[in-house]
Order: sequence, then C-alpha cells, then structure tokens
Amino acid sequence: MTPELTPGQKRLFDYLKTAIEGTGTAPSLRQAAGDLGVSHAAVSQGLKLLEQKGVVKRQGRYSRTLHLIGPTGETAAAQRWIEVPVVGRVTAGLPLYAQQEWEGSLVLDSALYRGRHLFALRVQGDSMQGAGILDGDMAVCTPRQYAENNEIVVALIHGEDATVKRFFLHRDHVELRPENPDFPVMRYRFDEVLVQGRVIGIQRGLTGIR
Repeated sequence: MTPELTPGQKRLFDYLKTAIEGTGTAPSLRQAAGDLGVSHAAVSQGLKLLEQKGVVKRQGRYSRTLHLIGPTGETAAAQRWIEVPVVGRVTAGLPLYAQQEWEGSLVLDSALYRGRHLFALRVQGDSMQGAGILDGDMAVCTPRQYAENNEIVVALIHGEDATVKRFFLHRDHVELRPENPDFPVMRYRFDEVLVQGRVIGIQRGLTGIR
C-alpha cells in the first residue's frame, strides 16, 4: 500500500521520479529547488519526510544513495546527496567527528561538498560576521587536526569549548582571530587548542534539522 503523501510531497516525489528515470541520476538540491520554485531547505525537509513515509530510501549512515520506492520496487539514482552529522554537546577528549551526541543531521548537495567524515556545527554569536558567517549558520567542516595560516577552522579550547575562528600559528602561541572588531583576538598556548576541522562551507536558513 502506497503511503498517503501531501500535495507538496507528491510533487517532490514525482519530480524526483521523472528526473531519475530520464537521466539516471538524481538532481542536485539546488536544481530541484530551482525547478520546483521552493527553497533549498524545503527540498531538504521534503526529502526527509519522504524517507519517513517509506517512499524514499537512502543507504549508509551519513553518505547515501537515493532510492525511490514504488509499487514495482526501487529505482536507484546516483548519489547526489550526503547527510552529515550536526555536532551537539561536545564530549571532552573526542574529536568532533567522533562525537556520539548529535543535534541532528544535515542533508547537503554532494556536488558542492566532498570528502569523508564531514560534520556540521551550529555557529553561535556574530564574531565571524565579517567573513559572512552569521549567528545560527551551519558551518560545514572537513575533519583535520592541523591548519594553515588564515584558514577558518573549528577549534576546541581546553578540550571542551568549540569555536569558529581564523587560525594563525606564531612561534610561541596560537592565535584565533574573529572577523568582528567588537571581539578580541584570542591567544593560547599550543596545548590549549586542538584544531578539529576546516570550515569548507556555510549553510543558512535551514529548518527541520533531523
């Protein structure tokens, strides 16, 4: 028995089915949003709701191949979406990508984000607004325990507090620099800072984090 879909969910499902059967691949989130005249967030949320209703299946925990499930079985699509964990409460002593407590997960376009073990962190505050990173944004990160000067990184301070800042290495200390003149430059001993990842993108205005 086919689950009952809302008009919006059926429209998204039919769109995906037509695209996959016509090209053999799933459209990107950006393309789907443009074709349907809705936001990126609406497509992301709609995809999750379709999965909850059992008409879409995505394989793997955080990197998934999309399958549309109909009365005659599954229609497979090339992997065009990845799902990355959103870090919740930070557990001291563990790298961020190995945390076990997630706030949820975030569906991203794999045409824009590549790499293994990507994770996301919700930005708090406006200390990085000069770099276009605003309060409430999702910083998408690739895990890395080193950084080059001037890169924007996620770092753990004293093993507990995660922060997003520009990284600068000096002879006798590490400098974490904000992009807002209202905030001070942060300087730490080498043993007080652990780089956890490099910020590779920002997602804004997303709702329905799973």
